[in-house]
Amino acid sequence: MPKTNGHSWRFKARFRRRAFGWKSQPPMARLQEALSEITLVARNNPILGAEGAVALLERISPALENVDSSSGAIGTAVNHTIAELVPVIVAAPADASTRAAWLERLFDAHGADQIPYIERLADYWGELCGTAEVASAWADRLIGVTRLALSPDKSVRGHFHGASACLSALFAAGRYDELIELVRGDIFWPYKRWAVKAMVAQGQHAEAIAFAESCRNPWASDQDIDGLCERILLSTGRMDEAYSCYALTANRTHTYLGWFRAVAKKYPDKPRGGVLLDLVQLTPGDEGKWFAAAKDAKLFDEAVALANRTPCDPKTLTRAARDFAEKNPAFAVEAGLAALRWIIHGYGYEITGADVWAAYSHTIKAAANVDGGHDIRHRILALIDSAGARGGFVARIIGRELGLP
Repeated sequence: MPKTNGHSWRFKARFRRRAFGWKSQPPMARLQEALSEITLVARNNPILGAEGAVALLERISPALENVDSSSGAIGTAVNHTIAELVPVIVAAPADASTRAAWLERLFDAHGADQIPYIERLADYWGELCGTAEVASAWADRLIGVTRLALSPDKSVRGHFHGASACLSALFAAGRYDELIELVRGDIFWPYKRWAVKAMVAQGQHAEAIAFAESCRNPWASDQDIDGLCERILLSTGRMDEAYSCYALTANRTHTYLGWFRAVAKKYPDKPRGGVLLDLVQLTPGDEGKWFAAAKDAKLFDEAVALANRTPCDPKTLTRAARDFAEKNPAFAVEAGLAALRWIIHGYGYEITGADVWAAYSHTIKAAANVDGGHDIRHRILALIDSAGARGGFVARIIGRELGLP
């Protein structure tokens, strides 16, 4: 067995208790550095890499005590780190005593997690156990308190940090009926989703979907339920049903472009134009926000139509005018005009004179590649006049170019 003592981990000095202030960016960068350090070591020494992963997970919460987590960015970074470190620990060819010691250290760190930051670690407990036998032993250890914590009797139920670990261990041990029975009376979706997974593992796909649907309530994540049901249908080859019932809502991301790409990638047989139309219809009033997705799909006419229906970020439109001035000048002209239109109407974040000039100049350049640009200035003047903005911000920036007095 390779030795792990004596190795000097750089991240340890950076992850001291309360090592970070309130800003989330520095610890996010340090987490990425630590993750890179651990994965690099794990390639040549899996046991040492796993030891480093355990050591980092022990240090995360104490180090981040003072960080402002209100934006969710640091929480997302920690969850990503956990998801990357778990496979390192699982893959390590550790003997039983070494893995048992790792599990004890991680369980103690999880119990001391006050914010909490490493709460999601418990969801991987069954995997971390390494074998069904170890997982079953942990389930036996935790199930008594978990049963009380999830009891419908309000006089005895309460929070137990090991509840998710117990459910994960039961699942890894193949004790599906016990797991399902344990969570049936609970209202907390993160617990009940384990019952859905257990039903799927037993081949009860229809029952699993029906049970997941029955769990919808104001405190449950509809997107998580949709995603789990979608995966069940996809695993059984029911692509059309998965798309029509869950795909559009299950794959939402932080951006509309990312949302479109996620659905289009998962359902490559669906026409991209059809996917875009379905998403647009799902979000009435946000048509302009789908401009970048339509452009990405090379649906240029649709992109222009969307950009003109409801407000669209002028800077996004200006970039399109710049990027397509040569290869698709007609589209670039319309994108540039739309950028100017929304700026004239007061849309856009921190718009400056430079932004106005960029939209104008890229539009003029694109127009010259279409028809020499003979009428583009008239069209821009018409935009200004239609908004009654001859004395406005945009007119002051480009008025001389347009021949305004």
